[in-house]
Amino acid sequence: MKNKYRILKIVITVIILGFLLSFSLKKFSGQKITDNKISVKMNEKTPVYFIDEKDIREIVNKENPSRKVGDLNIPELEKKINALPAVDSANVYLNLNGKLNLDIKQRVPVFRLNKDGKDFYVDEKGVEFPISKTYSHPCMLVTGDVKKDEYQKLAELVEKIDKDDFSKRYFIGISKDRNNDYNLLTSEGNYKVEIGDLDNIDFKVKGFKTFVEKYLVYQDSQKYSMISVKYQNQIVTTLNPYFKENDSLLKARGKDLAKISENTSLKKEKQPVAKVSETKKTASVKTQTAKSEVRKTEKKTTAAKQKTKAK
Repeated sequence: MKNKYRILKIVITVIILGFLLSFSLKKFSGQKITDNKISVKMNEKTPVYFIDEKDIREIVNKENPSRKVGDLNIPELEKKINALPAVDSANVYLNLNGKLNLDIKQRVPVFRLNKDGKDFYVDEKGVEFPISKTYSHPCMLVTGDVKKDEYQKLAELVEKIDKDDFSKRYFIGISKDRNNDYNLLTSEGNYKVEIGDLDNIDFKVKGFKTFVEKYLVYQDSQKYSMISVKYQNQIVTTLNPYFKENDSLLKARGKDLAKISENTSLKKEKQPVAKVSETKKTASVKTQTAKSEVRKTEKKTTAAKQKTKAK
């Protein structure tokens, strides 16, 4: 008999709990997701503005016109946001108080590629996505027939340039020519730096840096149309045909190519100028001394005449 009462109590308790749970769920489902109950967070480290909070809120309202919690299909909404080209990832979830949270991470462009007359961005993962009509992200411009399997290595190259002060100062763009060689476009002069393939980038940039510090600082950068560092242990330069001097092959481990003779000749030219200026100063001092002596003589003569008259 006691067992029957115990079972009856359990059944009644389960029914009551089920009723309360059903009532709570119905009440929760009927809640409206108002604007102040929507939280949108952009989680990327580098600020980008391809989409904003307003865009996300519009998608939420479009996917759930009634704004009721029960009518919201969270997996479908998350899928919709993840499908946006500029979105890297989206996480959508509801709190027990009916607050809708959306954590969005946008794609950050590493470089902008101009290929076959079309422009688009590429992120660090090598994923393409279209440029925006409302926002342009500052990044390295790359031109030429770049293959998709080269995107990641190219992104690594751009990131290395961005982190190195020397490279960041000199390199402003990348191009791929018809021979499938990559070239770094420079901010100084009209020359480009040929690196060939995307392997051994650190070694190639180091070679160019050595060339700049040991030689190019003493030269006119307009002298060259190309500086190639794609060959091992040597730097090959292509001359600007309109420049007067003629140097075609420079070995990175060779002689000191600094034009010391030019600096010496400049110093020699400056020395006579200094001497001339010194000579002028000496002459002016002598002239002033002579004038003062004449004045003193004139004063003495005048004083003598005055004494004679007084007598």
